[in-house]
Amino acid sequence: MPPQDPDDRVSALLAHADDNLVLAQRLGEWIASAPELEIDIALGNIALDHLGVARALYTHAGDLQGEGRGEDDLALGREERDYLNLLLVEQPNGDFARTMVRQLFFDAYQTPLWEDLSASDAPVLAGIAAKAAKETAYHLQYSSSWVIRLGDGTEESHRRAQDAVGALWRFTSELTEDDRASYRDEWERLVGAVLGEAKLEVPEDPYQRTGGRHGYHTEHLGYLLAEMQWMQRSYPEMKW
Repeated sequence: MPPQDPDDRVSALLAHADDNLVLAQRLGEWIASAPELEIDIALGNIALDHLGVARALYTHAGDLQGEGRGEDDLALGREERDYLNLLLVEQPNGDFARTMVRQLFFDAYQTPLWEDLSASDAPVLAGIAAKAAKETAYHLQYSSSWVIRLGDGTEESHRRAQDAVGALWRFTSELTEDDRASYRDEWERLVGAVLGEAKLEVPEDPYQRTGGRHGYHTEHLGYLLAEMQWMQRSYPEMKW
């Protein structure tokens, strides 16, 4: 359940909104560049799902703040250190295997998250979470099928998928730290089942990176925000 303190509740909403906004931006980079037209369309649709969730959460956070800040202000008007997204979602796409492994890790995290928040005593949040839960079920099915297909495919696809797991695993403890620790068992069950079927191994290196929830990001987020925010910052108060 979300925290009861108003400031903590707004911070939690912003964190989840930032996750979905940043990942939507990353997935959008695949449009017109995906391996196949069908994949291009699928990734674009998944990006739009994440963007829709982000918009709803930003709007709700702005309403709770009561300072007249709308979704554009919160999405495009903050500095890098103000963003509370997970480090995982800001990582570059890399090749298709890395994008799918990143998506799997995130989908497996959001599956129990939205199930939990759909039972929230805050009606608006519960409604957002219930809708997001349905979308995430499809996202998880899509990412799981591709990770299995790549991991248990050719020698080259297996190598790329294993490299992706190795590169991104260091960002996974942050998914379920602090108030989300209860989701870890479900995350490990979902991810473990997919990696097992894909014949992919969990890295032995115990090193983990965290800090995104406290505004400490990798070098990649600044470049992403510069591209995402340039129009709004070049033309303040612009209206579509």
